[in-house]
Amino acid sequence: MRTKTVVVLLIALALASVHLAEAQQPTKIPRIGYIDGGFPSTNAARIDAFRQGLREHGYMEGKNIVVEYRHAEGKLDRLPTLLAELLRLKVEVIVAGGGGGAIGAAKQATKTIPIVMPMAIDPVGQGFVASLAHPGGNVTGFATLAPEISGK
Repeated sequence: MRTKTVVVLLIALALASVHLAEAQQPTKIPRIGYIDGGFPSTNAARIDAFRQGLREHGYMEGKNIVVEYRHAEGKLDRLPTLLAELLRLKVEVIVAGGGGGAIGAAKQATKTIPIVMPMAIDPVGQGFVASLAHPGGNVTGFATLAPEISGK
């Protein structure tokens, strides 16, 4: 009887330790790739707004989300290389800021990872999406059909 009790206790202890070990496994922190064709200094306001939006939705860089920033610094031919870096880092989503160059390069780099375009004047005409009603593909975001008011 005593042996059975010890065995049951050992099994219970083993199961409890497995359960505790599973509960302590670190959760995967999502990784966002942010790419633009400009300089970090000229896009500082946009990047600050992006960070603020993340915070407003409960995401804190370095705590529960990682953002990998890449800037082509005016050399748009660098965009494919920078995007390849982001793909190697296995980002879950790409935010293509700073104009159509980054959006187009991101679209060419991947057909599966979601690409968010902060704003495009004519995403259909530029070939980023099939139509506004049914964009298809992996590109989504905001389109302004009145470029004269985009600054407002």
